[in-house]
Amino acid sequence: MDNQKQEAAAAFKAFMLKTSTKSNLNLYDHLARLLTKVMDERPPNAVDVIEDLSFRVKRELLPDFQSTLRDLSLSTVAQLLAEQQRLLFSRVDERGEQDEELIESPLPNVNEISFFLEQAGVALGGREEMQRIFLALKQLVDSQPLQRCRLWGKVMGTESHYIVAEAEYREGDEEEEQSPEEAPENEERDADVDDEKEGAEEGIALLPQSTYKPPPAAPKEANGTGVNKYVYYVCTEPGLPWVKLPPVTPAQINAARHIRKFFTGRLDALICSYPPFPGHEANYLRAQIARISAGTQVSPQGFYQFREEEEEEEPDAPRNSYEQNPDFEGAPIPKMAESMSNWVHHVQHILKQGRCTWVNLAAKPEEELDEDGEAEEKEEEPDEPDPEVGPPLLTPLSEDKEIRDTPPWSAKMSSTLNPQYAVAVLRSNLWPGAHAYACGKRFENIYAGWGLKCAGGFYMPSLPPAPQSEYPSGPEITEALDPSLEEEQTLKATLELQQAAQEELESLEGDEDEDD
Repeated sequence: MDNQKQEAAAAFKAFMLKTSTKSNLNLYDHLARLLTKVMDERPPNAVDVIEDLSFRVKRELLPDFQSTLRDLSLSTVAQLLAEQQRLLFSRVDERGEQDEELIESPLPNVNEISFFLEQAGVALGGREEMQRIFLALKQLVDSQPLQRCRLWGKVMGTESHYIVAEAEYREGDEEEEQSPEEAPENEERDADVDDEKEGAEEGIALLPQSTYKPPPAAPKEANGTGVNKYVYYVCTEPGLPWVKLPPVTPAQINAARHIRKFFTGRLDALICSYPPFPGHEANYLRAQIARISAGTQVSPQGFYQFREEEEEEEPDAPRNSYEQNPDFEGAPIPKMAESMSNWVHHVQHILKQGRCTWVNLAAKPEEELDEDGEAEEKEEEPDEPDPEVGPPLLTPLSEDKEIRDTPPWSAKMSSTLNPQYAVAVLRSNLWPGAHAYACGKRFENIYAGWGLKCAGGFYMPSLPPAPQSEYPSGPEITEALDPSLEEEQTLKATLELQQAAQEELESLEGDEDEDD
């Protein structure tokens, strides 16, 4: 019996002497050191601190190779942004040397614009922010073949903001963009036609096809004309990559007129609204930029003039282009701040169709021939619609309509104490955030707001259409219960009796005719 206990004790001790593969320690030596530490220190309530003592004993045996320096913390968003913006302040060529040559740039003097904006009371984040924006615009000009580029403004968002740059490509450098909306529709139509042909050849009965044709949609204006005259780039912070906004379509402009949505700061965000918007936030932002530009881009009267070539070619046609007047000398600042007739719109008005130039959607193509080579019969053509006409270019602001007894514009001088050094400031009440200033021969337009139009008081969103009416009830469409077996047998017997009586009556009439 004693031998068995000794063998069991030896086996258990051998088990406790097994070395751990992680810490290279064994339980026997650890318990011995732990008990020695408890006897040496004799802590009160030793059972409560036995775990801490065990951890301390293990840590004392580990080699002291750990560094006393703190671990580097993860880079914050501000640090990452600073790394991106650091590249704005260092321009180095391929050789690694600073480029000291002054190259002509399409950028305006943003520092001068920033000074006048401060006088006008418009702030986009301070002088440091304006300097970073200027360097970001310079980075955009260096990477794209642009003929003209300027700071359009800043659109606020719930998560981040958009810095918007208005640009114009050099002639021949702009890439042709194919509309992504027309290709899928054409592919679906071609697929339907192919399915019908295959089904007709195989003799398969096809389902009836709808003859309804939706009204034709207004085509988008070509790049460089109308609402797509300029190209717009956006970025959320100076130093981050610029993103080119897609061209805007009439459907997107008309949908943007019926909704009010705050921007999120993410171009791929979905627009959940009624009526539904055909696109993402990038398309909605582009539509709002077009609407704001058409309503708030103004200039002093006389700064631009129409070209004489257009007047000679088509004197009665609407003039859509202009040029800078070299003889413009500016107007007195008090005069610019007093009367709206000294300011004019130099961006085309957007019609109800969603375009700057009206297109006749009721016009039909030339007479088409059918498969036999004969001309198809023409249906009665409806009356031609009246073309939409908007206010012409360079229309004075005094002709703008009021908003619920509120003037569409407010003008003032930046300073009445020193009028000789003041600037004339113009603020839009229709699009809050749109400003313009004029000082001598210099003027500029800027926008800094949420991208929403003034609703003029109480705003009521568009309601969904009323539900369709049900089919009228009647004997032709009203469902009836199936008759029971007894009812069917009774009806059958009744019909047989009526048929027998009818035959007997016809035979009696035949006998009477023979007797006569």
